[in-house]
Amino acid sequence: MSEYKIGFIGTGNMGSAIARAVRKVLPGHEIILSNRTAAKAQALADELNCRCADNKTVARDAQYIFLGVKPQFMKEMLEGIKDILAERRDRFILVSMAAGVKIETVCEMADGEYPVIRIMPNTPVSIGEGVVPFAVSDGVFMDEITDFCNYMRCAGTVDRLEERLIDAACAVSGCGPAFVYMFADALALAAAECGLPREKAREYVLKTVIGAATLAADSDMHLSELRDAVCSPGGATIAGVHSLESAAFKGAVMDAIKTAFDKTKQLG
Repeated sequence: MSEYKIGFIGTGNMGSAIARAVRKVLPGHEIILSNRTAAKAQALADELNCRCADNKTVARDAQYIFLGVKPQFMKEMLEGIKDILAERRDRFILVSMAAGVKIETVCEMADGEYPVIRIMPNTPVSIGEGVVPFAVSDGVFMDEITDFCNYMRCAGTVDRLEERLIDAACAVSGCGPAFVYMFADALALAAAECGLPREKAREYVLKTVIGAATLAADSDMHLSELRDAVCSPGGATIAGVHSLESAAFKGAVMDAIKTAFDKTKQLG
């Protein structure tokens, strides 16, 4: 049996955010961390009251091994631990966070047909409001999927998909927060241009974005119907919508998602 339930190799922004979410579910003594910069992992370990070690120790002693490195570093990292993985006789699962890297590729890099869960979380997991799409290899058992979802429950929405859909999910939920921030920033700049104080502009924009998203989530109406409900004939909102459409707003957003999708596939 593994000494630790969860291990992290890589404690960057995303790895740290997920570690904090997992720590809300599991006690610190069941979590182990590793990072290329040891001091960074140690600081997080001190915060979460868990153990800090090196990659090989995590690979040897954790049941769910979160691989929190960028796609271009995945092969090198797995090269350093593949002998440890091959020597293990207990059951473990690799959890890959590398954008665009398929489950099959993770196994090839690790030099073994290991159980793999592929996830693509987004930054709001840090406040428990994230989206975590995931796909699993054939070797992952249902009870292990259930345990994984339980450990991740404080990260936000944890949703299983077929692997062929993960890259599309990454383009929307993984990259989407950046696009939302750009839109919100533009709203705030426009509000300031119209004379609203900057601090009020920021407050109103964020409340508007949160409120609109909450209303949409609670409604059965199509998003276009919700838009139309704000647009009185001959009013200010429909005039603004016309301006956005004249600037090809929808097309620009769709192009951004498609570009992010294509880039994600290239990373693998």
